[in-house]
Amino acid sequence: MKILVTGANGYLGKGVVKRLLDDGIEVIASDFQDNGIDRRAQIKTVDLFGLDEPFSFFGCPDVLFHLAWRDGFIHGSQSHIDDLPKHNRFISRMIDSGIKRAVVMGSMHEVGFFEGSINENTPCHPQSLYGISKNALRCLTELKCRENECIFQWLRGFYIVGNTRDGSSVFSKIVQANEMGQKEFPFTQGLNQFDFLDYDIFCKYAADVAEQDKVDGIINICAGRPEKIADRAERFIAENGFQIKLKYGAFPDRFYDSKAIWGDDSKVQMVERQKGNADA
Repeated sequence: MKILVTGANGYLGKGVVKRLLDDGIEVIASDFQDNGIDRRAQIKTVDLFGLDEPFSFFGCPDVLFHLAWRDGFIHGSQSHIDDLPKHNRFISRMIDSGIKRAVVMGSMHEVGFFEGSINENTPCHPQSLYGISKNALRCLTELKCRENECIFQWLRGFYIVGNTRDGSSVFSKIVQANEMGQKEFPFTQGLNQFDFLDYDIFCKYAADVAEQDKVDGIINICAGRPEKIADRAERFIAENGFQIKLKYGAFPDRFYDSKAIWGDDSKVQMVERQKGNADA
């Protein structure tokens, strides 16, 4: 199996590429820069959106794993809307050329304000430019796949916990602040409950989904349970032996953040059970 991973030098891409390679998958890794990409991959440093025939350029892969995205942590960035037709054009060209499966990274922000457990049938009413763009791309990609008998797998990500300064998540920012010697980290009241998944587990789940074709559609890449963001952040600080303290109430909650939202992990656990049986 040959998988093309776009956004391979990004925060998530680097971990997913490594996991796929560790599992013996042939990987074509593409991004603007390649300094963080596992050198076992076949690396293509290129602007995806400038390719007229991306399928042949990348050596006719079996699977597209589309992780590429700008400003993922800046939810109000205009780039989400500006880039949407470019993402759609690239994915459509890959499907038209004969890709067998389209695996695309989505987000729980497609859903918008919602309280409770999210599954693939939960209505979506996104409240940010980021969520609106991801939701639109999901609809467009699903339609294109259906019209071309291409297997559609939409990986809906939640909150990812990593102990590296890479990325722009609250956890990466805590690492950065600690390295700078800050005594306090500005925080919200920390009462909202979200679904948190450790980085390595996220990369494993994402790679495992991409390596199989039996479980498709919207697949939540999540832990399947809620936890207060204050509790997870405090635990993260303790786990890493940081001395920094959270300064509660320094920032207000975002208006579109739900009080308690988490993913239904039944489909990703189905993938994990299948992989466990196959590896046994």
